[in-house]
Amino acid sequence: MELYASNVVFLLGLIIGSFLNVAIARIPKNQSVAYPPSHCPLCEHSLKPIDLIPLFSFLLLKGRCRYCGAPISPRYPLVEAINAFLFLAVVWRFGLEWSILVYFIVVSALVVASFIDLKYLMIPDRIHVLLIVTFVVGNLMFQMIPWTDALLGALVGSIPLFLVVLLTGGSGMGMGDVKLAFSLGWYLGMGGSLMMLFFSFIYGALISVFLLASKIKTKKDPIPFGPFIALAFLTVLFWYELLFYWYLGLIV
Repeated sequence: MELYASNVVFLLGLIIGSFLNVAIARIPKNQSVAYPPSHCPLCEHSLKPIDLIPLFSFLLLKGRCRYCGAPISPRYPLVEAINAFLFLAVVWRFGLEWSILVYFIVVSALVVASFIDLKYLMIPDRIHVLLIVTFVVGNLMFQMIPWTDALLGALVGSIPLFLVVLLTGGSGMGMGDVKLAFSLGWYLGMGGSLMMLFFSFIYGALISVFLLASKIKTKKDPIPFGPFIALAFLTVLFWYELLFYWYLGLIV
């Protein structure tokens, strides 16, 4: 990828990431993402354009509100940086094709879903709807995957999680996780969805053990499963062929 294109994609990811922060803060509260304009949550002072430069404003202001001095959550630059690097990863994986717009929407939606789930232990239905609508429109335009395989992927990715919810009464995961796996399965097909399930449980087990062993979490603390599904999806999306041949080598 040329340096100029990389810089443009990275900058676009930062800008979109700034908007994602608004979505993360407002969607769980059923607030509009467009109005009122961005403001400090403590002093409610409207932010000027110079306060809204992705990543750089946080650094220039040393992580504090320009108007009241209140600390700014590190989540803001973190979301912007993650989204920017995910945009670069999408272009690295698929090249500079129009179809990457579909995946830009998908990875951005996953950033929002993951951070909302981490804080509120829920994933809003509008994110699932966005993912499915984006797939339908994208597949009609770019023929990314056969429709039958896509449907099988959605079912294979979600039915096992639905059974887990039924058997555990929702104590281990919730319907938001089932819906997320269903929404993402369309993009991966049956084989990819099986891999997504596998890696989501692997990530969930490893990270949960680490959090408990390091005493960051206790056994009584809920650990959201949505971010593990998102991470597993990205793993399969970016390295499907490599993972496929690795898995094939294990069973042959």
